[in-house]
Amino acid sequence: MSDDDDLRVDMRKLAPAQQEALRMRVMGAINDGMSPAQAVRVFGVSPDSIHNWRRRQEADGTQGLRSGRPGRKPGERTKLTPAQEQALAQALLDYEPQQLGVGGTLWTAVKVAAVVQDLFGTTFTDRGIRKILRRLGLTFQRPDRRAFQADPQAQQEWTDHTYPALRERARGERVMFADQVGVRSDHLAGRTWGLSGHTPTTTRSGNRFGVNAMSAISPTGKLYFTVFEGSFTARVFIGFLDRLIKHFNTKVHLVVDQHAVHRSKAVRAWVHDHAERIELHFLPPYSPHLNPDELVNADLKRYLADEVITDRQRMQAQVRSFFRSVQRLAGHVRGYFQAPYTSYITRTI
Repeated sequence: MSDDDDLRVDMRKLAPAQQEALRMRVMGAINDGMSPAQAVRVFGVSPDSIHNWRRRQEADGTQGLRSGRPGRKPGERTKLTPAQEQALAQALLDYEPQQLGVGGTLWTAVKVAAVVQDLFGTTFTDRGIRKILRRLGLTFQRPDRRAFQADPQAQQEWTDHTYPALRERARGERVMFADQVGVRSDHLAGRTWGLSGHTPTTTRSGNRFGVNAMSAISPTGKLYFTVFEGSFTARVFIGFLDRLIKHFNTKVHLVVDQHAVHRSKAVRAWVHDHAERIELHFLPPYSPHLNPDELVNADLKRYLADEVITDRQRMQAQVRSFFRSVQRLAGHVRGYFQAPYTSYITRTI
């Protein structure tokens, strides 16, 4: 340690008012022509302090040298203007990274920074980008998966026009949504607590077996189902439809996806012969998120994930148990129509 170091002022021992006065005197002298090296010797301050104060003065003038200066308000004196920040947020919501030239389908801070530099000529650190994104109300989250073949315009047409027209035409009749699901013993999985760094293990049967089911739900809270073995065929589907319409005295308008069985020749012929009792309506291709019965299937798989299932009979019993329990909970069934992508259904009722 040099003698000069011994003579330097320890700013930490000064009161805020004393710190401010010293900063003002030092920078005032430098502004009047004193060199930083001379200021170090005369005032006993460090070169780093002078460098920091000069930066504060250049950014905020004399106000930047005051003690207890308020921190920046959100969005104040950032590298992007408010208009640019809003344009950035909209771009992240409207486009995937590959569409803006940075590759992939998932937005990361690095990709956002690359887009900002390309669009606005401004560079940001990873931390700086994350700070801006949080301020804009964006969070890092797991996205919903969508098939790339999906047509957003067709999906919008369904939610905004096709379904409302169906609901209006079906007044006094029954509108329902149906879907089929297959569960397998080797696909059942969930999450459990375990020691960090050590993957927990659970016991499962080494045998592979599966069970298939189909259900139909209505916005009023009704649920009907069937459990079957083997493939989903036109014969299975027709059998389900035949049992379904027997529950109602009015016509059933059943919304399904565009599975080949739903559009098969045998199914079309059967529906034609029962046109006064049932009519099928088809969701846009690759649009499972628009079908609330998909949420029933997701609930079923979560339910089975925590069950001990060793054979097909046990699985069939558990699948039936799940559907029967949900049947008794009309409010729970109505909740499937309140999800973000299915709420369009209840807006027309």
